[in-house]
Amino acid sequence: MEDLGPAAWPPEPIRTERLVLREPEAQDRAAFIELLASPEVHTYLGGPQSRNELEHEMSGAPERRPGSFVVDLDGAMIGQILLRRATGRHRPAAAGKVDLGYLFLPRAWGFGYAAEACAAALGWLAGALPGEPVVLATQTANVSSMRLAAKLGFTEVERFEAWGAEQWLGMWSPVTPSS
Repeated sequence: MEDLGPAAWPPEPIRTERLVLREPEAQDRAAFIELLASPEVHTYLGGPQSRNELEHEMSGAPERRPGSFVVDLDGAMIGQILLRRATGRHRPAAAGKVDLGYLFLPRAWGFGYAAEACAAALGWLAGALPGEPVVLATQTANVSSMRLAAKLGFTEVERFEAWGAEQWLGMWSPVTPSS
């Protein structure tokens, strides 16, 4: 896996009580476009992308990249989880660490799917790269994302200004057995 080091990619699909985390497939194209063009989804992310541009750029199946999981509910994509190395461009404390990102379609909000999917992805990462810390950044104004970070066990590392808003950076470390 290019971005995450020695972890084998792609992993077998990750199954939770209600969801499957898997690689993108051709059938996910419309959901990806909806997700990336949604003003609601991108409220705290600088705004949506143009649907027309997305339709043109994503002419075939969505790109498969190491660390990119589709979140599938009953055979349909409802969101995406991304695990990739942070550059530290705006957040030096995050440089080189695995960065957790997630996007969910508005119709999937409020059901606990993000917490379930992110916990499953973190569990997979803890097995694939034992002891690897993970960072998550969000705008402090994004109350739902701040609540999710706390629920997942992220602790605050710093707050900083970027993209015209206060940002929050948290870190998660997997529990490792004491020696």
